[in-house]
Amino acid sequence: MITYEYYCEANGKTVEVSHRMSESLKTWEELCQKAGIPLDETPKATPVERLISGGLLFKGESSKKKSQLPMADPGCGSSNCCRH
Repeated sequence: MITYEYYCEANGKTVEVSHRMSESLKTWEELCQKAGIPLDETPKATPVERLISGGLLFKGESSKKKSQLPMADPGCGSSNCCRH
């Protein structure tokens, strides 16, 4: 899934939501349903605009994920790989 930002000119709000590339949200109602937020006072049919930004989010992926590669021990002194 990809994270997109949508802007509503009528209320000045920018909302971030994740959905498939094949989807396109056109109205404030669609955006609110997808994002799980209330409509508030903005009319349902108010158009929204997708902004040029976003990132890939793969299932199970964390932005805080650290590398799983082993680090070499600089104090080892051996030409062979250490098993630290």
